[in-house]
Amino acid sequence: MFSVLIVVTLAMAAADWLVVSTGNKRLEYLLKPATMVALIAACASMTNPDPGDARLWIVLGLCASLIGDVFLIEESRFIQGLASFLIAHVLYIVGFLTMGVSVGAILVGLVVAVVGTVIVGRRIAKGAARQDPVLGRAVAAYIGVISAMVTVAIGTGRPWAIIGALLFYSSDAFIGWSRFVKGFARQDLAIIVTYHLGQIGIVLSLLPRT
Repeated sequence: MFSVLIVVTLAMAAADWLVVSTGNKRLEYLLKPATMVALIAACASMTNPDPGDARLWIVLGLCASLIGDVFLIEESRFIQGLASFLIAHVLYIVGFLTMGVSVGAILVGLVVAVVGTVIVGRRIAKGAARQDPVLGRAVAAYIGVISAMVTVAIGTGRPWAIIGALLFYSSDAFIGWSRFVKGFARQDLAIIVTYHLGQIGIVLSLLPRT
């Protein structure tokens, strides 16, 4: 069942990428949350997650992400969407910690997160602050939390956790850059592809190690 639902998730994600590339907002508003519902079902159906206790936190993180997707359908609810995803990252952090981390890998993750924050995150936070000081503080807090999520994901040493976290970070970096720094070609497609693949990677991090 897990394999079937992952294929369904990928099919729905690919359909969403197509409608995003064509600018069909009505279908996008349907397919984006539907993809997450399929992914939540896939995660819940996994028979032997490793470790089992981590699945609950990942599922809760996916649910918080789904709520964030719904909020972000309307531009006026950006802060609520940001808060939902911040909660999702906290839940993912707990899930990754449950998987186990090593000090050496955490230090590597910290270096990666600091570099990303200095090069990209700082400019995004400054751009948001220029629009609205309160928004700037909220964005800065979010950058701190997602950076912690990336750090801990790398700390697990699990390839899928690392890939998923970095793709999720990239998606949010694309959002922040296009919104608060400068827009770029095909930005919406870049955001949604990295977002879906990042979430799928996080779920696949629960697969038993071989």
